[in-house]
Amino acid sequence: MIIPVLLAGGSGTRLWPLSRESFPKQFLRLTGKHSLLQETVLRSRNVGSIAAPIVVCGEEHRFLVAEQLREIAVSGASIVLEPMGRNTAPAVAVAALQAQALHGADALMLVMAADHAVADGPAFTRAVEDAADVAAQGYLTTFGVKPTRPETGYGYLKRGAPIGSKAFRVGQFVEKPPLDRAEMFLAEGGYDWNGGLFMFPVGLLLEELRRFEPEMLELCAEALEEARKDLDFVRLDKDAFARLRSDSIDYAVMEKTDRAALVPLDCGWDDVGSWSFLGTQGCDASGNYTRGDVITSDTRDSLIHAESRLVATVGIDNAVVVETSDAVLVTTRDRVQDVKKMVQHLKSAGRSEAQYHAKVLRPWGSYETIALGGRFQVKRIIVKPGEKLSLQMHHHRAEHWIVVQGTARVTCNDKVFLLSEDQSTYIPLGNTHRLDNPGKVPLELIEVQSGSYLGEDDIVRFEDIYGRTPETVAIK
Repeated sequence: MIIPVLLAGGSGTRLWPLSRESFPKQFLRLTGKHSLLQETVLRSRNVGSIAAPIVVCGEEHRFLVAEQLREIAVSGASIVLEPMGRNTAPAVAVAALQAQALHGADALMLVMAADHAVADGPAFTRAVEDAADVAAQGYLTTFGVKPTRPETGYGYLKRGAPIGSKAFRVGQFVEKPPLDRAEMFLAEGGYDWNGGLFMFPVGLLLEELRRFEPEMLELCAEALEEARKDLDFVRLDKDAFARLRSDSIDYAVMEKTDRAALVPLDCGWDDVGSWSFLGTQGCDASGNYTRGDVITSDTRDSLIHAESRLVATVGIDNAVVVETSDAVLVTTRDRVQDVKKMVQHLKSAGRSEAQYHAKVLRPWGSYETIALGGRFQVKRIIVKPGEKLSLQMHHHRAEHWIVVQGTARVTCNDKVFLLSEDQSTYIPLGNTHRLDNPGKVPLELIEVQSGSYLGEDDIVRFEDIYGRTPETVAIK
């Protein structure tokens, strides 16, 4: 039995403005109709006897994970919620404990980041099957990705002695090298990229964690034992998890164990770490990658991505232009790694664009700000059939609701009533209220807020069917 384990806690800041804290790159549809997370799950289904996946993610992304799994008809997944990020070692340790509880110590874990891309699915499947054979012989197996360029952004794995015909001992883990060393690795051969993919026998991994990181394993076990079941989620105990040291599974186990093996992987793998990735996805005769409503003139070797309007370029080379409804990024292809610094600058300035898109997804639907002034804000709100917002009140703002489509059930203090298309209601400041959709079609309405303060933290939540609190999300 192979259990796919997806590590889905990344923020993907170098793909801003498409990737935001509230909707990072693993949930984006960058290469086709499925998101990177969905592609990762679907890819794993082609391998032998596969169990339902274990997904480790942050609390703020739990409903995104659940919805995207539902979209591809994946049921029975175990979605484990980290109270805060602690790198890959605690995440993998918790997943191993969960896998042992669900499937026993003899199962195998296929550990994958949820935000990577693979061009050759069959080649990936063959490598995973080889890794399963090697792991079943008692090895903690990593995948050595075939390098295609002298990359300085990845760590490397040096091949050691062969293990049969499918694998090698790991001779050395090499940190991200300077360019001259990366060029030497490529010319010399015998070095692979460390892609952070693994095949672990559950029992052996727990043995090695107990050997090298007993305190970490003990705290992970405590966090899982004291976890709270929340809808379909496993919410790890915050106090125990907070005491964990942040560390990677490479440092914690793989560089210390004498049971490390390497299986070669040649499948067009990429970690989708920057806008350079999309620049390799089907360029035109001028070397341009375009997506959306884009017109180019005398433009070469550039990436232009339009989300919501026409983007026209004239006389530019080696550029990256990414447009969304609320932000535009313009840089050069050799500076795409610095986008992460820009996001930090936005966060320091308190700009919401670092965290949210103009359209924000919620478990009940979505909302989008379409106008904003000093004392007013207008939102377009969509509530899915059968869903409802929290029972809440505001100290500083009143709200008008106008139904555009569907039927709304409104609670305002002790009154409960229905509104249909073209009808409206007023929610005075300080009134307890709730909105839900009792119908079978999406409810669409326009909300006009007015008041002295319109921040999303002006909310007192009394009841919420999704188990949210003001600390976990401050909106509806």
